[in-house]
Amino acid sequence: MQKKWDVAAPVPPSYLNRFPAVSPLLLQVLYNRGVDEPEVFMAGHHLQGDPFAMADMYRAVDILIRATRNKVPIAVYGDFDTDGVTATALLVQTLTDLGANAQPYIPNRVEEGYGLNLDSLRKLYRDGVRLVVTVDCGIRSLEEVDQARRGIEFIVTDHHSVGSRLPRASAVLNPKREDCQYPYKELAGVGVAFKLVQALLQEAGGLALPAEVMEHSLLDLVALGTVSDVAPLLGENRFLVKQGLEVLNKPQREGVRALIRVAGVDSREISAATIGFGLGPRLNASGRLGDAWLSYSLLTTTDVQEARRLALKLDEQNRLRQELTLKAYQRAEQIALARADEPLLFAAADDLAPGIVGLVAGRLTEAYYRPSVVVETGDEVCRGSCRSIREFHITHALDECSDLLLRHGGHSAAAGFSVAREHLDTLALRLSDIARRELDGKDLAPTLAIDADVSLADMNWATAEWLRKLEPCGEQNPVPLFLSRNVPVASRRTVGNDGLHLKLTLGAGSEEREAIAFRMGSRINELGNHVDLVYTLDVNEWNGDTRLQLNVQDIRSSAE
Repeated sequence: MQKKWDVAAPVPPSYLNRFPAVSPLLLQVLYNRGVDEPEVFMAGHHLQGDPFAMADMYRAVDILIRATRNKVPIAVYGDFDTDGVTATALLVQTLTDLGANAQPYIPNRVEEGYGLNLDSLRKLYRDGVRLVVTVDCGIRSLEEVDQARRGIEFIVTDHHSVGSRLPRASAVLNPKREDCQYPYKELAGVGVAFKLVQALLQEAGGLALPAEVMEHSLLDLVALGTVSDVAPLLGENRFLVKQGLEVLNKPQREGVRALIRVAGVDSREISAATIGFGLGPRLNASGRLGDAWLSYSLLTTTDVQEARRLALKLDEQNRLRQELTLKAYQRAEQIALARADEPLLFAAADDLAPGIVGLVAGRLTEAYYRPSVVVETGDEVCRGSCRSIREFHITHALDECSDLLLRHGGHSAAAGFSVAREHLDTLALRLSDIARRELDGKDLAPTLAIDADVSLADMNWATAEWLRKLEPCGEQNPVPLFLSRNVPVASRRTVGNDGLHLKLTLGAGSEEREAIAFRMGSRINELGNHVDLVYTLDVNEWNGDTRLQLNVQDIRSSAE
């Protein structure tokens, strides 16, 4: 699919003049990201929000302190993805250190589904639990809270989009609440749990370790959950992840050490990308295949041998998850493309596992640049996952279908739902109608947001050093994209299995640069002698040799 190239407007001179000591190219990148204080951003500082600015925080802390003093049995009810698992581990660890009678509860994706489950709550009640604190879930579990609150008190902490009303819990912590004054709205689920921990440590006192030491020891979990949940890496999230990466690069948890070894990454160079492509998928694997308890156990074990066993098991499950995802994608693609004229791709089948449907929907959206819905059909209840494009808010679309749904929730780009089998076809038709209404007449194509149009000579070691100050990069703070035009092609060849990738030498003389274009080997003969290319500037290390390399994201023959 032809990609659109959207080059950012030049940075205003007034912005450049404010920061004469900073590289103009870096200032362009920072301006594109809406950064008003470049020096503060590059230093990694950020004014953290006061946790007590979050609506209901005083109430939540008061409830937890009283429950801790009175030894009330507490269950921390999490989600089965990495964000939920890390949030569960973080809060249980803190409550236990404070002397609370706290236990984790992570539902089984297949048997219990996302969010609060009434049967699970009844079991917790029978086991003596009288206070449930949700993490990374609960904001849409209105009926479950209403029914269970007769015997259980609830504190809901979540970061997903808020519905038309809040659950009737004793406290609801979610910065996306309309009445919440907390300044930063994009915390991940683990981030919201961390703000609760900060508030608890401020008020509880009496610990052997200072509050700031306790907080710092939890930041590895915050980084793992925030990056894995693809939360924006700007503002407070960036600060928390930056601090968390410092902890991860000197890992204290036996499980994290073991996972790093199994993933085959350098324990001294853990980055946001390492989490996103190496650690996060392995932590997510157990929850996708059913039971996330394996990941929770890895993050909390203190036994070296047990940590290695759990890490190896997660690695094995991740390989299985990859195999299942590929098969499911091929199946879903065939179903969805039977109605290729629809503005929204919809695939439903009984052999699409619920833990895989989100990944499959993501692949469909990436391949065809359309909102995608993939559903595992059950005899009575079907569970679906959605991924979307920037032009279509998928959770708002589901809100319009709420009369058909048993539950739903999510963000603008990703959501999940459950629906009675009898309503599935109606849901598919209505979502397609909504997509047609919202997308009709729009030029739908993936867009590369290019930071600057530059000369190849600008891609040097000095620029690479400046760009390092942008780390950690991720959602809404991506690795910068550059465009260079009319660049001579000095050499070209295919590399990799079956010539899958394209290796190029570009430019001439002092401007000559090496470039790699992954999965573009088939284009070797279609490119002319001069090209326009969009790329990132990478530092490539191989056999002790360190070189600059252009990582090509798109390439075209230059206009004659």
